[in-house]
Amino acid sequence: MEIARKGGEIGRHHFRSLANLAVKKKGPLDLVTEADRTVEAVIVAHLQEAFPDDGVFGEEGGNIAGTSGRVWVIDPIDGTFNFVRGSQDWAVSIGLYEDHRPVFGVIYAPIRDLMLAGGRGFATTLNGTPMKPLPTLDMSQASTGLSFHPSVPTNERLEAIRYICDELRISFRVNGSATASLISVAMGETDGYISLGDSTWDVMAALPILANLGVAHTIDWDSTGLDDKLRFACGSDAFLTRVRPLLTRMDGNRPFEGSTRD
Repeated sequence: MEIARKGGEIGRHHFRSLANLAVKKKGPLDLVTEADRTVEAVIVAHLQEAFPDDGVFGEEGGNIAGTSGRVWVIDPIDGTFNFVRGSQDWAVSIGLYEDHRPVFGVIYAPIRDLMLAGGRGFATTLNGTPMKPLPTLDMSQASTGLSFHPSVPTNERLEAIRYICDELRISFRVNGSATASLISVAMGETDGYISLGDSTWDVMAALPILANLGVAHTIDWDSTGLDDKLRFACGSDAFLTRVRPLLTRMDGNRPFEGSTRD
């Protein structure tokens, strides 16, 4: 957790000096800043020192092979677009990947002063306090997080929104950061999350944190590589039962038949 905090403090320093921050485009609405690169470099250095046998895989190019079979997957600033625009909805994400599964994660949202951690064998905590399981799904006041990668066609975006509004008849939130959206699930502010196009580093920390709270997901990690884009949902089993038809419809070649907390 201290490694995530150190990275977050560097990110916060840059956040307070946005006027002087260089911003580059990786693609449409896909930005990278010197803060992203600096935070990742610091996290990688500390992880290598603490876990010299482990590999590292970072969004901004950090890719170091290890010998242990474990890989730390880093998103130094998830929500860079929000970061650049002055929004508080960004966070440092560090997840541990082992045996083709995310097994442990740490998330630090510096501006909101939120530190979440947990995973296999480690109870999920928020700022050191154990978190409560996901509340029972109540469709009369249900809400889901939603995100689209810029490359997702407009017709697919509209179909997702139509399904949520017309068939599920629930509210949805789009805030530009997978990690921030998944924090909302953990805190009971939303009931689930639907993503078309997130990267593995966007969710590697959050999913094991959420698994301890009763949150399942539809990702088949056995057929998913660290460089792949994801189409998935996460939430309670009841939530996934309701959104699975949408995911199957959006990708008929890869139906989302099951759910897992791995």
